[in-house]
Amino acid sequence: MNARFRTLSLLVAFAFALPAAAAAPKKDDPVVKPVKTVVSSVRYERDAAALKLFGGEEQGKYLLGDEWSKGTDEQRKEFVSLFHGLFAKIAFPRVRENFKSLEDIVYSPAEVNGGEATVDSVVFIKHPLKTQEMKLKYRLVKDAAAWKVVDVTVLGSSMLQDIRDTQVQPLLKQGGWDLLLGRMRQELAKK
Repeated sequence: MNARFRTLSLLVAFAFALPAAAAAPKKDDPVVKPVKTVVSSVRYERDAAALKLFGGEEQGKYLLGDEWSKGTDEQRKEFVSLFHGLFAKIAFPRVRENFKSLEDIVYSPAEVNGGEATVDSVVFIKHPLKTQEMKLKYRLVKDAAAWKVVDVTVLGSSMLQDIRDTQVQPLLKQGGWDLLLGRMRQELAKK
C-alpha cells in the first residue's frame, strides 16, 4: 500500500512539475500537423504541397457567401483553383521573405470543436537588434480525409475576411461570377 501511494505521489508531482510539457501539442497531433506542413512547405518553396492542405471549398463558401451555392460546380472548382493560384503567387513570397530570419515557431495545442479547430502559434523573427514575435491563429476544418487550413488571423485580422470585403464581394456585386472569375484569370496571368 505504501509503495502504491509513493508511486501515485510521484506521478502527481511529475504532472504538476511539467505543466508546459503537458500543454505542448503532441508531435503527431492530427490538427497541428497540417499547419506545420503548410508553414514548412511555403518556407521551402513547395507551394503545391502547401495548397493541398487548404480547405478550398470552405474558403470559397466564406468568400462568396450566398453566391457560392448559386455557382455551377465548374465555376466553384475554377474559383478554388484560381484563388489558390493567386494566394500562392501573392502571399507565399511575402511569407518566405519574413521566414528568411525565422528563429522559431511555437504551436499551442489545437482547440477542437466538432469538425472545426483552431491552432495558435507564435512566430519568432530575428532582426539585428531584436526578435519580433508574431501571433497567428489558424482555423481548420475536417473534411472526409483530413484537417484542412481555412484561414489565418494575424494581428487580429482575418486573411479571408480582408480578401472577401475588399476584393471578392465588390467584384461579385459589380458583375457576378463572370466578372470575378475573369479578373482572377487576368491577375493570375500577370507576371
